Formats: sequence, C-alpha cells, structure tokens
Amino acid sequence: MALTYIKNGGTLALDQAACIGCGACVDVCPHAVFIIEERKARIASRATCMECGACARNCPVAAITVSSGVGCAQAIILGKLRGTAPECGGDSCCGDGKPKGGSCC
Repeated sequence: MALTYIKNGGTLALDQAACIGCGACVDVCPHAVFIIEERKARIASRATCMECGACARNCPVAAITVSSGVGCAQAIILGKLRGTAPECGGDSCCGDGKPKGGSCC
C-alpha cells in the first residue's frame, strides 16, 4: 500500500552541494523518501514524506531541512492512544518505523 501524506513533503529540501552521500537519510527514513545515486542523496519519493524530520536530525552536514508536519502529528496521536510519549524520528526509531518504546513516525 502506497502512503501519501497531506503536504507531500512540501517543506522537505535537500542541498545537493552539501550532501556527502553518507546514507543516513536513507537509513532513518521510514518511507524510503531518499536514495543514494552517484554518491549523493536524492529525493526519490516526495509524496511519501511525512515530514517527521528524522532525516534532517540525522544528516551530519545539515544538507536536509524539513519542518515537522503530519508525521509528527501522527506520532502524537499514536502516543496518546498507546499511552506512551510521542516521538518523531530520532533516537526512538529504528529507521524502519518501529518504535523503541514510545510511538514513532
């Protein structure tokens, strides 16, 4: 099932010149928004970006910017339903969308 979010990654931006191709964005993105081509990250699927911000928080050279959006709203709702603290990406997520304790984008 393909997921499409309201803003379609509207605030997601990637600075190709700053990108070092480390792949951190690929590793942490729960919806495969990024791919690595020719030693640089590329946005492959903007429509599946839920603007959780995990990519930007994990980029070692700040080549990615994104404003928290519906992905974090989802984490807050899931956290409330599960009775856990809401988490939007970062250390609480495995990169595969599975939470390590709280809810996860």
